[in-house]
Amino acid sequence: APCTPSPSLWASPGKGMSRSPLSPPGIKCGGVLSAPSGNFSSPNFPGPYPYETECTWLIVVAEGSSVLLSFSHFELEYHAACAYDYLQVYNGAARDRGNLLGTFCGHSPPPPFSSAWHVMAVVFRSDRHVAKRGFAAAYRKGSGEGWRWQSIHLSVLLHHPHHPCLSADACGGQLTGLSGEITSPRYPESYPNDAECRWSIGGTGSGGPLTLVFADFQVEGGEGCGFDYVALFDGPTAAAPRLGRYCGSARPPRTVSSTPYLLVLFKSDFNIGGRGFKAHFYSAGECQEVFTTVKGNFSSPRYPSFYPNNLKCQWSIQLPPGYQVKVFFLDMELEGRSSLTGGCDYDHLAAFDGGTENGSLLGRWCGRENPSPVTSRSNQLLLVLHTDRNTAKRGFSIAYVGVVPMNVSCTRTDFHIQIPVQSLAHLERNRIYLGTPSCAAQVVGRNFKIHTRFDTCGTESQKRNNTSVIVSTLYIDFSVGDQEDIHQYEVQCEPKRKEASVTLIAGPDPSRLSQAENLVDAQQREGGATDARETKSQDTSDIVFISICILAGLLMVIAVVGLVLL
Repeated sequence: APCTPSPSLWASPGKGMSRSPLSPPGIKCGGVLSAPSGNFSSPNFPGPYPYETECTWLIVVAEGSSVLLSFSHFELEYHAACAYDYLQVYNGAARDRGNLLGTFCGHSPPPPFSSAWHVMAVVFRSDRHVAKRGFAAAYRKGSGEGWRWQSIHLSVLLHHPHHPCLSADACGGQLTGLSGEITSPRYPESYPNDAECRWSIGGTGSGGPLTLVFADFQVEGGEGCGFDYVALFDGPTAAAPRLGRYCGSARPPRTVSSTPYLLVLFKSDFNIGGRGFKAHFYSAGECQEVFTTVKGNFSSPRYPSFYPNNLKCQWSIQLPPGYQVKVFFLDMELEGRSSLTGGCDYDHLAAFDGGTENGSLLGRWCGRENPSPVTSRSNQLLLVLHTDRNTAKRGFSIAYVGVVPMNVSCTRTDFHIQIPVQSLAHLERNRIYLGTPSCAAQVVGRNFKIHTRFDTCGTESQKRNNTSVIVSTLYIDFSVGDQEDIHQYEVQCEPKRKEASVTLIAGPDPSRLSQAENLVDAQQREGGATDARETKSQDTSDIVFISICILAGLLMVIAVVGLVLL
């Protein structure tokens, strides 16, 4: 039967409530709500709330449970951006921007919320102008004994006939975060009979598709899933195309919507239950991408604002065979290392050689580290970001470039460079040159080839590690229109051993490179210049020595001639 609690039931402060430091004297609001269920409201509700007030309620239920929150009344001053009076709901501790589920004002009540863990925070703030009636809200623990209004009696039901009662196993709701978790009622205990739950996921503002991954699944089976089941729809309502209908003990496959919305519908019949399910969702548009271009850049969700919690994001770089992937870290600020283990046990970014997490680990980072560039051994590299339930930071920004496959060899006098045409299929041969544009590649069969002597094409002699080497720069010009994009490779030969090597020294737009990478390049250039100076210095010393020897010889000749004449 439709009913609602009496306003007087909502107005009294809950356990642990106290006045916010920013609230006017005499106004008590906010606090810690630790009972399995309860209710709270804006100060003076149902009367107008006071001006210049800030209240924070921290809802904490049993660990392993979730918090279910709903609003029975909502009336705040309206502003298009909710810049005046507003209410904010956080999936975790207040003021952690990575946890913000939404900011609300006006007359439309927020949707029901289900937290991803056992803590939820609600913040209410009013300015110095215009006051409305405020809000009334109720919460309950997302699993366990359920939620029953012990203080609602018949007179209240008759007096408020226009709102539905909250059931003993309320579930579902509208989820607007970039990521989160949903569970069946009472999970991991057996779900109730005759349940129907609808979770409408979306409205994150990212505009990208959503990914849903089931971590656990046990629902009564049956042919055609006609008894208990979970159904997924590619949109905000059940009128959208159905993506799947599942039951039994097999976990449903990873599901990706084609719209920014996803509806999860759970139904149980009158008998036989199961453990239920637990699933994670996240915005795939910002969190699950594949790159196939020779260069690119990307960043953590919401960068440079705080990234969301409870994420597992994957960026897969897949280049043509023969290429390698070099990743430059432009900026990074993640949650720091564990004080107990010293490891990246919380939020972290990891890089794997290949397309899966089974590949070789190239690095694992957290905190405010400034990693050096990493290069894959294969033509694929996978980056995975894990974030936990609390503490969010700015995140990261990354640029990558494909290292072009090439074969470089040398003799005592010549460089030989060979690049498969298919690796640079869209480039003309004059876009590939050694030292100067006049030393452009030739097309021979299926390869771009450059064959040149050491005394041409901008080569120079240097001394590195007490060894004389010949060095030049190979340029590959990917520029399009006015956008200059020239990749540079240092080509080196040790003539005595006839050993050649090639190293990518400049890839992404230099203005996007991190200071660390610029410093590395600068140090390399400075080291080369130092070696060159040492070589020139040694050459100068040799000239002086030879000059002295010649002068001494001339003096001896003059002396001998003088003696003979005498």
